[in-house]
Amino acid sequence: MLAVLSCIAVDHDPVSLVAAVLVCVLGSFLTMRLFSRMRNTRGATRASWTALTAIIGGSAIWTTHFVAMMGYEADVLAGYEPTATMLSLVLAIMVTGTGLLIAAATQRSLLIEAGGAVVGAGIASMHYVGMSGYQVQGYLEWNSAYVAASLVAAGLFGALATSRVARPVTRFCRYGGGLALVLAIASTHFIGMTALTVVPDAVASMPANMLPESVMTVVLMFVTLLILAIGAMTYVIDRQSNKSAVERYRQLSLHDALTGLPNRVAFLERFGHLMQTPTARHERIYLFSFDLDRFKEINDVHGHAAGDTVLRVAADRMTRNLRSGEFVARIGGDEFIAVSARIFTTTEAENFARGIIAELNAPIEWQGVTLTVGTSIGVTVFPDAAEDVDDLLAQADIAMYRAKAGGSNNICFYDQSMDLAARERSALAMDMRTGLQRGEFQLYFQKQNNTQSGAVIGFEVLLRWRHPRRGMVSPVEFIPIAERTGFIMELGDWVLRQACVEAVKWRNPLKIAVNVAPKQLANANLPQRVREILAETGLDPARLELEITESGIIADQQHALSIIRQLKAIGVKIAMDDYGTGYSSLSTLQLFPFDKIKIDRGFIDSVAENRQSAAIVRSTLILAQSLDIPVLAEGVENAEHLRFLQDEGCEQVQGYFYGRPQPLSAFQDIVNPPVAAAEPDANSDAGQPSAGKQGNLAA
Repeated sequence: MLAVLSCIAVDHDPVSLVAAVLVCVLGSFLTMRLFSRMRNTRGATRASWTALTAIIGGSAIWTTHFVAMMGYEADVLAGYEPTATMLSLVLAIMVTGTGLLIAAATQRSLLIEAGGAVVGAGIASMHYVGMSGYQVQGYLEWNSAYVAASLVAAGLFGALATSRVARPVTRFCRYGGGLALVLAIASTHFIGMTALTVVPDAVASMPANMLPESVMTVVLMFVTLLILAIGAMTYVIDRQSNKSAVERYRQLSLHDALTGLPNRVAFLERFGHLMQTPTARHERIYLFSFDLDRFKEINDVHGHAAGDTVLRVAADRMTRNLRSGEFVARIGGDEFIAVSARIFTTTEAENFARGIIAELNAPIEWQGVTLTVGTSIGVTVFPDAAEDVDDLLAQADIAMYRAKAGGSNNICFYDQSMDLAARERSALAMDMRTGLQRGEFQLYFQKQNNTQSGAVIGFEVLLRWRHPRRGMVSPVEFIPIAERTGFIMELGDWVLRQACVEAVKWRNPLKIAVNVAPKQLANANLPQRVREILAETGLDPARLELEITESGIIADQQHALSIIRQLKAIGVKIAMDDYGTGYSSLSTLQLFPFDKIKIDRGFIDSVAENRQSAAIVRSTLILAQSLDIPVLAEGVENAEHLRFLQDEGCEQVQGYFYGRPQPLSAFQDIVNPPVAAAEPDANSDAGQPSAGKQGNLAA
């Protein structure tokens, strides 16, 4: 050890020694930084980083050695043989690159340390090949023990260098890797030089092609500057790459990949910034919430590719006329938020919303098909309505749902009364789920009668909810909430099953009518579920009639037609409910194989005093007779209604004139009469019952 220290202190010029140390430290830390980056790349990128790292590392090793050699005091004439000197540089670069590539090839195995040992071998081979080109007027003697020690030190410190970078235990390990490489280079050189003894020989001749120290100085300065330049460029490129990558990842994280619009995170960030920096000219910020009408139907009918096209085109159209301080964000599937800090009056806000509606109403061409969507928009304003972004979003949603309730292309501004109604609806939605489990729902039945004889021919099944605190909750209140939340699927399934369970017990095999909600009809599993319920309960399919409204089939007629055909194949009957209230009732009758038509109560209520209502009822009866489809008139409340329908030839009626909906217990004398009293013609064609509809459960 003392011999090594003596070699450092006595045999080397201090200035050259300091220069060699600086080059060694700079090159070593830069090499290990590049090695760390190299490990995180793959393919061609890794090859590029490996080449760069090898050049930096090998050049640093070579330069450190020869800068130190420039200060080595051999006390004899000395020089450098060009071939061996240059070969040592190439060897340093090649072996260092190979070792680092081995160490980077794995994440956990000992190849990491093995690669570092190869780097150490490269340091040692460079040293001794370089020393083979060291020419003196004399000859060189080597101490094999120190040579072996230098080889061991190079391998151990090289392995430690790659290990610290590849297996960090603290954030300082990357610096430990650079320090270990410094020790590998320095220990190899100084232990190796301790092993050397220069024996002068006055008669020895020097080769003619030696590189003089002046030339070596220029070469070393060039290589040193090259290391510094490459290091600086690498740092700048690495920093710029990291900055670009961060910016790219930020862009991806803050924008929707499909439409390029800001996503929810970006919306919250940008809106929060606007909220914190209002100016005197725009102290108010308007927020618009909307989604796309009929988007789900487009996805279901034409596929997600069509839906993606709709979203992209809609995004392009909505953003092309935006001004500074305005943006549109996509926060969900077909849910959007528009923000404007350039609006000062409600009239301007309404015009802004109308512009969005106009853009979304424009047809979209996709593979020869014209797709159309619409929207209704809810509007709220900061800070008038709220100063918290979550509250503003909730308010805009509430206003949007209020706008949707009035149909498509509507605009609704938030006011506080909506909040109370929304909370009430949310409370009812939660209570419905627990209420079904607790048995709070009950089936009511309303008689359907033969118009001429008054005989009961069936029952419409209606749903009632006895809330433990609210009492009887009107179906007009809870059915729309169930449809909006999707709970109508579970609720409708329960109604259908319970109705079949009750009806199968009757001695009088009257028919029952059960309403099918639009969402139920859209479910492809509906026929299978009906089949399962009939099998479980044992009810004859001919006794079950399912009632469908036009709104349930207009969105996707082909799908609805397929479902109806499957249901009829089971043996159940299909009735068209609320006939006359839709926009295309005649074409619907032409397309769909209905077994019954139910005339809406609104026409029956005014047949006596309204000529138009009377004409509609007459034409419906004539049309149904020509199509051989039975007709049932709803809403018969007095003798005048009944007399009109008798005169016009309507065979089936339903309404308060014959009785209000009641629990089944009120009709035990009808459904379970003495055996001899059971009506023999309960299943006659004229006695087909109507489907109980949940949409008019207040009947």
